This record gives sequence, structure tokens and C-alpha cells, in this order.
Amino acid sequence: MRSPKLVLQGRKIVKGKASGEAVVTSEAISFNGGVDNMTGIVTEPGHELEGVNISGKVLVFLTGKGSTGGSYKIYDMVSRGTAPVAFIQVNPEPITTIGAIIGNIPVVAGLNENPTSVIATGDFVELDADAGKVEVTKK
Repeated sequence: MRSPKLVLQGRKIVKGKASGEAVVTSEAISFNGGVDNMTGIVTEPGHELEGVNISGKVLVFLTGKGSTGGSYKIYDMVSRGTAPVAFIQVNPEPITTIGAIIGNIPVVAGLNENPTSVIATGDFVELDADAGKVEVTKK
């Protein structure tokens, strides 16, 4: 029996479509010093995703943090094939948004439910940023 899909509606931050397994954190994340751009593994000590590989995943997170160097780290991850395939954010900000724009990573935010509460790590997510739509198949 197939699980029903949870459908969330928000707004486009960066255009595009993507799908994949979710990795979820209710914490802010820094791509400059908090994520290894060579591997996609979160390295920030004490972060709830410390040691988790976000490469090829749909990253569901509170917001970005840190310096503007994070934008370039995101772009570098895209060029290395170690970046997430999409971002779902509670509070978008310039660092991750610029990184997503230059790396062509689809981003949605402002969802009608808190994505860090209703999406779990391991859920399958289909994101259509142009429509602001996120479909979640629970694991």
C-alpha cells in the first residue's frame, strides 16, 4: 500500500524542480566551515547533522548562517557534485539564496507548515519551486 502524500505550498526563492531523499535539521547551517565542500558532509561540531552527508539530498533547514563565503562554497559543491539537489528553508537569507542561484539549486520557503516539523529525514521529496509546491512521501 502506498503512503499518502503530504502536499505543502510555499513560494519560489530559486526556480527549478528536484526530487530526492530529505535530510532535515531545525538548526541553521553554515556552508563556509560547517560543511565539507569536497564530500558534502556536515562538519560543524555539535550540529545535529554533524557527520551526515547532504550530497544529492533535499536539504530541509531553518536558515543559513555565516559569512558570504558560504555562497561560493555552495557553488563549489555543485561543480564537484557534492551539493544538495534542493533547499527547503523556513527563513531564506542571502548567503544560501545566492549560492543556490549561481549553482541552479531550486529553493522554496514560506511553506504553509513548518517543513522541519512535518518532513523527516529519509522522506522522499518532490519539489517544484516554480509552483512553490512540495510533495512529501513519508518513509
